[in-house]
Amino acid sequence: MPAVDGGEDVNSHLALIKQRLDQLDIDYLYLDGSTPAAQRQKLVETFQKGEMSLFLISLKAGGSGLNLTAAGYIIHLDPWWNPAVEDQATDRAYRIGQKNPVTIYKLIAKDTIEEKILELHETKKSLADALLEGTDLSNRLSREEILRLLSSQG
Repeated sequence: MPAVDGGEDVNSHLALIKQRLDQLDIDYLYLDGSTPAAQRQKLVETFQKGEMSLFLISLKAGGSGLNLTAAGYIIHLDPWWNPAVEDQATDRAYRIGQKNPVTIYKLIAKDTIEEKILELHETKKSLADALLEGTDLSNRLSREEILRLLSSQG
């Protein structure tokens, strides 16, 4: 079944997954930022009722206003610079009414910018934790370490 909504960039990870699912004739629901509110709610209800087990959601669209307690697995394909955005999208499955465990995967190719983004996430998390704890870790991250995180030679 083709996706319900085709607003995603044709070169995005989500668009590539949609294309492959269509080739394999695998049914799914699809939601991105261009999905109208009424259609969005209908898609969520369909998923929540168990009428469809695969739900492709762009990170932007999944970051707010969804209750997906029927989700058993979440797979992040494309990390954002701000890990809080991913966390917020993931939290859509951890709502009141969730009775089942949820497994979260992040699929990242080695030696890619996405791998560098995850390294940056870890550094940001360490810095935030250190600041909240009142330690001085933030003073130990050098300019060279920051540049290494962003360089392709990591």
